[in-house]
Amino acid sequence: MNKTLSTTLIVIAVLALASGVFFAGSMYARANSYGPAMMFGYGNNNAYGPGMMDGNGGFSRGPSMMGGYGWNKGTNSNVAPLTIDQARTAAEKYIQSLNIQGLETGEIMIFDNNAYVIVEESETGLGAFELLVDPASQVAYPEYGPNMMWNLKYGGLGHGSMMGGYGGLMGRGMMNGWNNQTAPSKNISTEMTVTPEQAVTYAQQYLDTNYAGTTAVTDPMQFYGYYTLDFEKDGQIIGMLSVNGYNGQIFLHTWHGKFIEEAE
Repeated sequence: MNKTLSTTLIVIAVLALASGVFFAGSMYARANSYGPAMMFGYGNNNAYGPGMMDGNGGFSRGPSMMGGYGWNKGTNSNVAPLTIDQARTAAEKYIQSLNIQGLETGEIMIFDNNAYVIVEESETGLGAFELLVDPASQVAYPEYGPNMMWNLKYGGLGHGSMMGGYGGLMGRGMMNGWNNQTAPSKNISTEMTVTPEQAVTYAQQYLDTNYAGTTAVTDPMQFYGYYTLDFEKDGQIIGMLSVNGYNGQIFLHTWHGKFIEEAE
Protein backbone atom coordinates (compact mmCIF):
# COMPACT_ATOMS: atom_id res chain seq x y z
CA MET A 1 0.00 0.00 0.00
CA ASN A 2 1.20 3.50 -0.78
CA LYS A 3 2.94 4.94 2.31
CA THR A 4 1.10 8.27 2.04
CA LEU A 5 -2.26 6.50 1.73
CA SER A 6 -1.41 4.24 4.67
CA THR A 7 -0.51 7.22 6.83
CA THR A 8 -3.72 9.00 5.86
CA LEU A 9 -5.84 5.99 6.78
CA ILE A 10 -4.12 5.70 10.14
CA VAL A 11 -4.76 9.40 10.88
CA ILE A 12 -8.43 9.02 9.91
CA ALA A 13 -8.78 5.95 12.14
CA VAL A 14 -7.21 7.75 15.11
CA LEU A 15 -9.49 10.77 14.65
CA ALA A 16 -12.56 8.55 14.41
CA LEU A 17 -11.57 6.71 17.59
CA ALA A 18 -10.94 9.98 19.41
CA SER A 19 -14.31 11.36 18.33
CA GLY A 20 -16.06 8.22 19.57
CA VAL A 21 -14.35 8.43 22.95
CA PHE A 22 -15.19 12.13 23.25
CA PHE A 23 -18.86 11.51 22.37
CA ALA A 24 -19.15 8.65 24.85
CA GLY A 25 -17.50 10.72 27.55
CA SER A 26 -19.78 13.66 26.90
CA MET A 27 -22.90 11.50 27.15
CA TYR A 28 -21.63 9.90 30.35
CA ALA A 29 -20.89 13.28 31.90
CA ARG A 30 -24.27 14.63 30.86
CA ALA A 31 -26.06 11.63 32.35
CA ASN A 32 -24.13 11.82 35.58
CA SER A 33 -24.67 15.55 35.97
CA TYR A 34 -28.26 14.57 36.86
CA GLY A 35 -27.19 11.59 38.90
CA PRO A 36 -27.91 7.91 38.24
CA ALA A 37 -31.44 8.42 39.54
CA MET A 38 -32.41 10.25 36.39
CA MET A 39 -31.09 7.52 34.14
CA PHE A 40 -32.06 4.44 36.12
CA GLY A 41 -35.24 5.32 38.00
CA TYR A 42 -35.97 7.19 41.17
CA GLY A 43 -36.63 5.99 44.68
CA ASN A 44 -36.67 7.66 48.06
CA ASN A 45 -32.94 7.18 48.59
CA ASN A 46 -32.17 9.27 45.54
CA ALA A 47 -32.70 12.96 45.09
CA TYR A 48 -32.06 15.92 42.89
CA GLY A 49 -30.93 19.08 44.64
CA PRO A 50 -27.63 18.22 46.35
CA GLY A 51 -27.84 14.74 44.84
CA MET A 52 -27.84 16.29 41.40
CA MET A 53 -24.98 18.57 42.33
CA ASP A 54 -22.64 15.84 43.53
CA GLY A 55 -23.50 13.49 40.66
CA ASN A 56 -24.35 10.61 42.94
CA GLY A 57 -28.08 10.75 42.49
CA GLY A 58 -28.40 10.42 46.26
CA PHE A 59 -28.30 12.46 49.42
CA SER A 60 -25.38 14.82 49.72
CA ARG A 61 -24.20 15.68 53.21
CA GLY A 62 -23.66 19.37 53.68
CA PRO A 63 -24.40 22.38 51.46
CA SER A 64 -24.67 22.00 47.73
CA MET A 65 -22.44 23.70 45.19
CA MET A 66 -24.90 26.58 45.08
CA GLY A 67 -23.97 27.60 48.62
CA GLY A 68 -25.83 27.85 51.92
CA TYR A 69 -29.06 25.86 51.96
CA GLY A 70 -28.84 25.16 48.28
CA TRP A 71 -29.69 28.59 47.03
CA ASN A 72 -27.78 30.70 44.54
CA LYS A 73 -26.84 33.75 46.55
CA GLY A 74 -26.68 37.23 45.11
CA THR A 75 -28.14 36.61 41.65
CA ASN A 76 -30.02 39.92 41.86
CA SER A 77 -28.03 41.49 44.68
CA ASN A 78 -28.06 44.93 43.03
CA VAL A 79 -31.80 44.96 42.38
CA ALA A 80 -34.45 45.81 44.96
CA PRO A 81 -36.72 42.83 45.77
CA LEU A 82 -40.19 42.86 44.30
CA THR A 83 -43.28 43.79 46.28
CA ILE A 84 -46.24 41.44 46.60
CA ASP A 85 -48.29 43.65 44.27
CA GLN A 86 -45.56 43.75 41.62
CA ALA A 87 -45.24 39.96 41.67
CA ARG A 88 -49.01 39.49 41.46
CA THR A 89 -49.30 41.92 38.54
CA ALA A 90 -46.56 40.12 36.60
CA ALA A 91 -48.10 36.71 37.28
CA GLU A 92 -51.59 37.82 36.24
CA LYS A 93 -50.19 39.25 33.03
CA TYR A 94 -48.55 35.91 32.29
CA ILE A 95 -51.76 33.99 33.04
CA GLN A 96 -53.77 36.25 30.73
CA SER A 97 -51.28 35.66 27.93
CA LEU A 98 -51.95 31.90 28.05
CA ASN A 99 -55.65 32.31 27.25
CA ILE A 100 -56.58 29.40 29.53
CA GLN A 101 -59.75 29.81 31.57
CA GLY A 102 -59.99 29.02 35.26
CA LEU A 103 -56.49 29.99 36.43
CA GLU A 104 -55.71 32.44 39.22
CA THR A 105 -52.79 33.51 41.38
CA GLY A 106 -52.43 31.80 44.74
CA GLU A 107 -49.62 32.08 47.26
CA ILE A 108 -46.90 34.62 46.54
CA MET A 109 -43.50 34.51 48.18
CA ILE A 110 -40.84 37.19 47.86
CA PHE A 111 -37.17 36.24 47.92
CA ASP A 112 -34.15 38.42 47.24
CA ASN A 113 -33.42 36.58 43.97
CA ASN A 114 -36.97 36.44 42.64
CA ALA A 115 -40.65 36.18 43.48
CA TYR A 116 -42.38 32.81 43.54
CA VAL A 117 -46.05 32.54 42.55
CA ILE A 118 -48.37 29.54 42.65
CA VAL A 119 -50.97 29.51 39.89
CA GLU A 120 -54.08 27.60 40.95
CA GLU A 121 -57.11 26.16 39.23
CA SER A 122 -60.14 28.14 40.37
CA GLU A 123 -62.45 25.13 40.23
CA THR A 124 -60.32 22.52 42.00
CA GLY A 125 -58.08 24.66 44.18
CA LEU A 126 -55.13 22.52 43.10
CA GLY A 127 -51.87 23.97 41.95
CA ALA A 128 -51.68 24.33 38.18
CA PHE A 129 -48.07 25.44 37.85
CA GLU A 130 -45.41 27.65 39.43
CA LEU A 131 -43.98 30.95 38.23
CA LEU A 132 -40.92 33.00 39.03
CA VAL A 133 -40.83 36.77 38.60
CA ASP A 134 -37.55 38.50 37.83
CA PRO A 135 -37.08 41.60 40.02
CA ALA A 136 -35.12 43.49 37.36
CA SER A 137 -37.52 43.09 34.44
CA GLN A 138 -40.66 42.30 36.53
CA VAL A 139 -41.47 39.59 34.00
CA ALA A 140 -43.01 36.26 35.08
CA TYR A 141 -41.81 32.99 33.59
CA PRO A 142 -42.19 29.25 34.30
CA GLU A 143 -40.23 27.97 37.26
CA TYR A 144 -37.69 25.31 36.38
CA GLY A 145 -37.25 21.92 38.00
CA PRO A 146 -40.34 19.84 38.95
CA ASN A 147 -42.67 22.44 37.45
CA MET A 148 -41.31 21.48 34.04
CA MET A 149 -40.34 17.84 34.60
CA TRP A 150 -43.09 16.43 36.82
CA ASN A 151 -46.19 18.46 35.95
CA LEU A 152 -48.57 15.96 34.33
CA LYS A 153 -51.43 18.25 33.39
CA TYR A 154 -49.54 21.37 32.36
CA GLY A 155 -46.44 19.54 31.23
CA GLY A 156 -46.77 20.19 27.51
CA LEU A 157 -45.47 16.86 26.25
CA GLY A 158 -47.43 14.56 28.48
CA HIS A 159 -45.30 13.62 31.47
CA GLY A 160 -43.87 17.05 32.21
CA SER A 161 -40.66 16.55 30.27
CA MET A 162 -38.02 19.24 30.09
CA MET A 163 -39.24 20.07 26.61
CA GLY A 164 -42.83 20.43 27.86
CA GLY A 165 -43.62 22.28 31.04
CA TYR A 166 -47.16 23.61 30.28
CA GLY A 167 -45.66 24.81 27.06
CA GLY A 168 -42.45 24.48 29.09
CA LEU A 169 -39.17 25.29 27.42
CA MET A 170 -41.06 25.40 24.15
CA GLY A 171 -43.83 27.58 25.57
CA ARG A 172 -44.37 31.21 26.50
CA GLY A 173 -41.78 32.71 28.79
CA MET A 174 -38.93 30.50 27.55
CA MET A 175 -39.33 30.40 23.81
CA ASN A 176 -42.00 31.83 21.56
CA GLY A 177 -45.63 31.74 22.58
CA TRP A 178 -48.13 29.18 23.75
CA ASN A 179 -48.36 26.09 21.62
CA ASN A 180 -52.03 25.07 21.28
CA GLN A 181 -50.94 21.48 20.73
CA THR A 182 -49.56 21.42 24.27
CA ALA A 183 -52.67 22.83 25.96
CA PRO A 184 -53.37 21.08 29.29
CA SER A 185 -55.26 17.82 29.24
CA LYS A 186 -58.59 17.65 31.10
CA ASN A 187 -58.28 13.96 31.91
CA ILE A 188 -55.43 13.89 34.42
CA SER A 189 -56.25 12.21 37.72
CA THR A 190 -55.72 14.14 40.93
CA GLU A 191 -54.84 10.90 42.74
CA MET A 192 -51.17 10.17 43.40
CA THR A 193 -49.58 7.17 45.09
CA VAL A 194 -47.75 9.46 47.52
CA THR A 195 -50.13 11.14 49.96
CA PRO A 196 -49.55 14.67 51.33
CA GLU A 197 -48.58 13.14 54.68
CA GLN A 198 -46.06 10.83 53.03
CA ALA A 199 -44.66 13.74 51.03
CA VAL A 200 -43.98 15.60 54.28
CA THR A 201 -42.34 12.49 55.74
CA TYR A 202 -40.06 12.07 52.72
CA ALA A 203 -39.20 15.76 52.81
CA GLN A 204 -38.30 15.58 56.49
CA GLN A 205 -36.16 12.48 55.99
CA TYR A 206 -34.28 14.34 53.28
CA LEU A 207 -33.82 17.41 55.47
CA ASP A 208 -32.67 15.36 58.45
CA THR A 209 -30.00 13.80 56.24
CA ASN A 210 -28.86 16.99 54.54
CA TYR A 211 -29.84 20.03 56.60
CA ALA A 212 -30.02 19.16 60.29
CA GLY A 213 -32.24 21.38 62.37
CA THR A 214 -34.65 22.24 59.56
CA THR A 215 -38.32 21.29 59.52
CA ALA A 216 -40.66 20.64 56.59
CA VAL A 217 -44.01 22.41 56.77
CA THR A 218 -47.02 20.12 57.04
CA ASP A 219 -49.25 21.67 54.36
CA PRO A 220 -47.65 20.88 50.99
CA MET A 221 -49.20 22.37 47.86
CA GLN A 222 -50.43 19.67 45.50
CA PHE A 223 -49.81 19.92 41.79
CA TYR A 224 -50.54 17.36 39.08
CA GLY A 225 -47.71 14.92 39.70
CA TYR A 226 -45.90 16.38 42.70
CA TYR A 227 -46.02 18.48 45.85
CA THR A 228 -44.11 21.64 46.74
CA LEU A 229 -43.47 22.74 50.31
CA ASP A 230 -41.33 25.10 52.35
CA PHE A 231 -38.92 24.21 55.13
CA GLU A 232 -37.94 26.25 58.15
CA LYS A 233 -35.24 26.72 60.74
CA ASP A 234 -35.88 28.43 64.05
CA GLY A 235 -39.38 29.30 62.82
CA GLN A 236 -38.16 31.10 59.70
CA ILE A 237 -38.62 29.95 56.09
CA ILE A 238 -35.23 29.23 54.59
CA GLY A 239 -35.94 27.07 51.56
CA MET A 240 -38.32 25.13 49.35
CA LEU A 241 -38.41 21.65 47.86
CA SER A 242 -40.70 19.44 45.79
CA VAL A 243 -41.66 15.79 46.24
CA ASN A 244 -42.62 13.55 43.33
CA GLY A 245 -46.16 12.27 43.84
CA TYR A 246 -45.43 8.77 42.56
CA ASN A 247 -42.01 7.81 43.90
CA GLY A 248 -41.14 10.30 46.64
CA GLN A 249 -38.18 11.80 44.77
CA ILE A 250 -36.93 15.04 46.32
CA PHE A 251 -35.92 18.09 44.32
CA LEU A 252 -34.41 21.02 46.21
CA HIS A 253 -35.17 24.48 44.81
CA THR A 254 -31.80 26.24 44.63
CA TRP A 255 -32.69 29.52 42.97
CA HIS A 256 -34.81 31.61 45.35
CA GLY A 257 -32.37 33.21 47.76
CA LYS A 258 -33.28 34.66 51.14
CA PHE A 259 -36.97 34.69 52.08
CA ILE A 260 -38.49 38.13 52.69
CA GLU A 261 -42.30 37.91 52.88
CA GLU A 262 -45.36 36.05 51.63
CA ALA A 263 -49.07 36.53 50.95
CA GLU A 264 -51.93 34.20 50.12
